[in-house]
Amino acid sequence: MILRNRVEVLHGVNLDQLGRRDPAHYGSLTLPELQMRIGDWAGELGLSVSFFQTNSESELVERLHRGREVADGLLINAGAWTHYAWSLHDALEIAGVPAVEVHLSDVQAREEWRRVSVIEDVCIGTVAGKGPDGYREALALLAARLRQNEEESAS
Repeated sequence: MILRNRVEVLHGVNLDQLGRRDPAHYGSLTLPELQMRIGDWAGELGLSVSFFQTNSESELVERLHRGREVADGLLINAGAWTHYAWSLHDALEIAGVPAVEVHLSDVQAREEWRRVSVIEDVCIGTVAGKGPDGYREALALLAARLRQNEEESAS
């Protein structure tokens, strides 16, 4: 399969600690193990994938500013920043590419503050509470949007 569309998977604060965090919420996979799965799923969908993780909000904002240069679409699990970092909202708008918000845990069934997402309205969808498989669903959603964009551009 020819890989046409570039997708960057962005992991925010504390996601480098997967495998050490509460497995009831986050599972037992480490971030490198999760990224290997995501890479396999992306390949099945004909997507080229790259990864970025940071515990610095400003680094994530800078990466989003370069979104259009490095990717045709984004998957973002911003961790706790999802719930209050308006800087990410604005940076996703600036990125100007389709983005899907992803959460390993079911944020709607957790603490009240986790039920708020400041980035959801600048994303084409949100997948939460499905563990690692949520990334597969998010990739499929993004791949469908990228195909739709290609078809619209061709006509």
